[in-house]
Amino acid sequence: MGRTYKQLSLDDRCEIARLSANGGSVGQIAAALDRPPSTISRELRRNRGRQVGYKPSYAQQQTRARRWKGSRLERDASLRREVLAGLSRGWSPEQVAGRLARERGRRVISYESIYRFIYAQITRTTDFTWRRYLPRGKSKRGHRGKRGGSPASFIEGRVSLAERPAEVADRKVPGHWEADLMMFSKYRQAILAVHQRTSRLLLAVPIERKFAAGIASHLVRLFKAVPEALRRTVTFDNGTEFAAHLSLQSLLMKTFFCDPHAPWQKGGIENAIGRLRRFIPRKTDLEKLPTKRFRQSIAAYNNTPRKCLDFRTPAEAFSSQLLYFECESTSWLSPGRHHCASARIPPANECHAAVSLIGQFSTFTASSASVPVM
Repeated sequence: MGRTYKQLSLDDRCEIARLSANGGSVGQIAAALDRPPSTISRELRRNRGRQVGYKPSYAQQQTRARRWKGSRLERDASLRREVLAGLSRGWSPEQVAGRLARERGRRVISYESIYRFIYAQITRTTDFTWRRYLPRGKSKRGHRGKRGGSPASFIEGRVSLAERPAEVADRKVPGHWEADLMMFSKYRQAILAVHQRTSRLLLAVPIERKFAAGIASHLVRLFKAVPEALRRTVTFDNGTEFAAHLSLQSLLMKTFFCDPHAPWQKGGIENAIGRLRRFIPRKTDLEKLPTKRFRQSIAAYNNTPRKCLDFRTPAEAFSSQLLYFECESTSWLSPGRHHCASARIPPANECHAAVSLIGQFSTFTASSASVPVM
């Protein structure tokens, strides 16, 4: 029969340390633990610190360090290329891991392993360009925020988020949106972005000024291309650029505002803008940004798989909504139907108009808008 060998446990190492400190010889320690003397001798020789001597916790760490062969992404070159390719397209580690699992039908790697790999590269090489693989481009985890005054009292007809229909919160009913401005370093430059809460679809348009009337006209133009049944509510923060929100009443849309200092209450658009920063950084000069590149950036977001969508993309989720409405009758909904009785099912021409608008921001492949890294 072959010899079997059992690794020393932490309890064994504590006993070795105790007996050694009491002056026990290698033979005596081996007899007490019922181990070969060579095992005890090797343990004391390999895991003894020069200054602290033999310590159980230090010996346990040294043993684990010798067994570790590096992270899986360091050992598996093909998997590393797949993961970095996904990160280069602007996907988060969680989206990369989830998409791989969806495509292969099993868990391939955890998103935490991807995060640790990136942070380990930053620490080991002091090359901070590795952070560009991460959605927010941070070399450390954490969030810092600050508070200031709120202009909420200057917004006429402002309705608090507390009065918003309860159906909006669970994100199951389509037609509810969030809106915000994506600001840039150059004075007056901004992008107006709207985000659907159900499909996570993002629509955006560059603007030259933050005047409330101009913002309202852009919002009306964006939402006019969306079928009426998908136009129900829109949620803003308390910026005065949305003071002309009542213009959306012409589209029968209700408007609501977050509480002061609570932008997280419209977290969908906040998250979307944060991800969009990878493709359009704050220092970008929008006057020099080609229209094609701008649309590619929006397309990259809309073609990124999302965990909340079971790793479908927002474009796929929104298309399924359009298919649902287009397959339905164009008649008015009966009062007994589950959906809102005041919302009309859009005829085919409205769906085609929406497809045309969304197509501007989703027909480009995500790879065409990859983030330059390393």
